[in-house]
Parts: sequence; C-alpha cells; structure tokens
Amino acid sequence: MKIRTQYILFVVIIHLTLLILSFQIFKEAKIWFIISEFFILGSVLLSIRLYRSLIQPIETITAGTEAIKDRDFNVKFLETGNAEMDKLVGTYNQMIDKLRTEGIKQQEQHFFLDKLIQTSPVGILILDFDENISSLNPKARTLLEIDDRLLRGQPIHALNHPITQALSELKTGESKTIQLSGVQTFKCQKAHFVDRGFNHHFITVEELTVEILAAEKNAYGKVIRMMAHEVNNSIGAINSILESILNYKAQILVTDRTDYQNALEVAIERNDRLNYFMRNFANVIRLPLPNKERYDLNQLLQSVIVLFHAKAAQHQIDFEFEPTKTPFMVKVDVPQMEQVLVNIIKNALEAIGQNGTISFLLHKKEKQLIIRDTGKGITKEMEAQLFTPFFSTKRTGQGIGLTLIRDILRNHKFDFSLKTIAKNRTEFEIEFT
Repeated sequence: MKIRTQYILFVVIIHLTLLILSFQIFKEAKIWFIISEFFILGSVLLSIRLYRSLIQPIETITAGTEAIKDRDFNVKFLETGNAEMDKLVGTYNQMIDKLRTEGIKQQEQHFFLDKLIQTSPVGILILDFDENISSLNPKARTLLEIDDRLLRGQPIHALNHPITQALSELKTGESKTIQLSGVQTFKCQKAHFVDRGFNHHFITVEELTVEILAAEKNAYGKVIRMMAHEVNNSIGAINSILESILNYKAQILVTDRTDYQNALEVAIERNDRLNYFMRNFANVIRLPLPNKERYDLNQLLQSVIVLFHAKAAQHQIDFEFEPTKTPFMVKVDVPQMEQVLVNIIKNALEAIGQNGTISFLLHKKEKQLIIRDTGKGITKEMEAQLFTPFFSTKRTGQGIGLTLIRDILRNHKFDFSLKTIAKNRTEFEIEFT
C-alpha cells in the first residue's frame, strides 16, 4: 500500500472516530460538542496541509523517478511556495537539465562515432558479447566482399574470405599483417571500447597493398637505376675494348687463334647477356601508365596462342580455347596486356613441362578470363611470395615476370589472382572493369 493511501486512510479513521465520540456528548454538553466540531475541522485542515507538505513531495519524487526511468528528461516541476518543496523542485530541475545535456551530448557522440565508422577508409567489424558479428561498415563489406545482413549473429569463421582464420585467432590488443597470394596485404587489429558500461570488441582491417607496393617499387627502383647505370657504362667500355682486341687475332699464332677468338666472343656474349639482364629489371621500373583502347579479347588471345603454338606442340601441350560468339570487348593497353598473357602462358608451359593442357575460359557476363594449366601447382610456401619482386622458383629466373604482370594489371585497375585449386589445376584469374 502506498504511503499516500496509508495517510488518507489513517486521517479518515481518526476523524470518523472523533465524529462518533463528539455525537456521544451532543445531548449532555452541547457547548463541548460545538468546540469538538471546531477541533475536528481544524484537524482536517491541518491534515490537508500536512498532506501537501509531506505526501506531495513524495509523489513529486515518484513522478520524477518514473520520468528518469523512461529517459524523459523534459519533465520539470514548478515551485509551490513551500520552502522545503521548492528546494526539492529546484534540485530535481537542475538534475534533469544536466541529464538532458549529457543525453544530448551522448547522442551526438554516438552519431559522430557512427558516421566516423561508416565513412572510415578502414574496414571495421563490430562483435557482440559472444564474439559473433554484430555489424560491418561499408569498407569492410568491400574488402571482404560480404553482405553483413547475411552474417549478423554469425561467428567470424563464417566469412567466406581467405583471412577468416587469421581474424578469428586475433586476441584483444593484437595486431597482425596478412599477405594473400603475394599481392594483397592487410593489417588486422582487435581492440575494444566501452559502451554503456559494457565492453564491445571490434576488428579493423586495413589494406596496405598500394602503400607497400609504392614503397617497395621506390626502394628497388633506386637500386636498379644505380646498377643499370654502372653496368651499362662498364659493359659499353669493356665490349669496345674486347672488340678492338679481337681485331688483333691475325697477329696470334694460328694454333692459338681459334681459342683466342672464342674466348673474346664468349666474353662479349656474356656482357651482352648481362646488359639484357639489367634491361629487364629497368623495364619494370620504367613501366608507363596504360594507354587504353577498346579491343577484342578473343583476337588478343588468338594472336598470343599462335605465338606459343610451336613450342607447346614440341612438348605435347595442348591449348583449349573457344572464342565467344560475339566480340569480348575490353578497355586495355594492347601491348601491355599482350605482355601479361605472354608471361602467364610462358609460366604455365614451364610449370607443365611435358604433356598437359592450358585452357582459356572466357566469361563475358562476369568480364572474366581464367587461364588454367595442368602443371605441378603452387605450394603454400610459394603462395605467400608470389608477385614479390625478384622471387623465382626457377634456377635461372630473375623473378620479374609476375612482378611485371602485377604492375600492369594494377595500373589497369583489374582484380587478379593466381592459385592452385586442386592437384594439376592452377588458375590465373583476371577480372576486367
């Protein structure tokens, strides 16, 4: 029972009792009856005043508490003229003003944080208390190529992306750099923030590919330019001297003349090869931006296949290619794209060695080209270093073929990947824009 009800019930019972008692003295002492009636009336008025002084503040506190409970910070009370009551009203109104200000400030901070997350160039995955996905920002959806509406409430390993395992193993405060297929590099970090007294974990995924490639190219570019300058200057002078010395072969004994000539020619040839070797490196750093034009991919593939047909036949390697019924038009730098296809086919031929197949699959609707070979494939150890400058699995390889492919395709803004799908099934996939 509420205090208000108890008070009213108490006052009613007391005054009813007094009225009954006053009627008992009505016949014997009317004057005392009249006096008692005035006394009862005064008691009623005093009870009403006490109600306003004691019970009404309690009701005011109750109403204010309900308003705070409902987070309604617009309810304020007017002063009544009672000193104690007005003091309570003033304190309550000040508290409500402060709560309203703090509430507005908190809402603005939440709004700002939400906008910051949504427009962030870094992918952000927010997790719930069970470490399941609560939401993702647009950048995370783009990087991971997923729809968060289908994954809300799902664990991280439900993501269909190669970095899933690494993300699920992250600990709070831990940062990890992940490289995929030697091309894409991601920096992943797990942290937490406090919201309304509870810890919420989140994971940031930042793509460092462009920055790393730019720094990498700048570093090895300086080295290559310096080496090319020194090598070219030295080779030019050395070859000039060797060719001059070769003119004196007539003065050498006949029995030694052939060896003399062969030795000088070998030296000149080795110098030329060294010069060619350095030119290949220099071509990587001097790669111009693509001059794009619309071109039929069918025609481009056919011309490259013809180029390698004799070599493939020599090693019993078949080409499988079925052109699309209508032209497959793509916007490319034709010479650069031709170089990409040449390097891919050359690598596929070397991976197969003898007896195999290279298939060219065109998906016009998806604007996609897949070059599949039946070679020995790519190991997990090799996969992490693919497209890394100067990395090669060949004994005499320079490690610039895939680097050149990478730079050309990235300059074209084409997505690409190289991976072994199954045994004797390696695919180089290019998605045209």
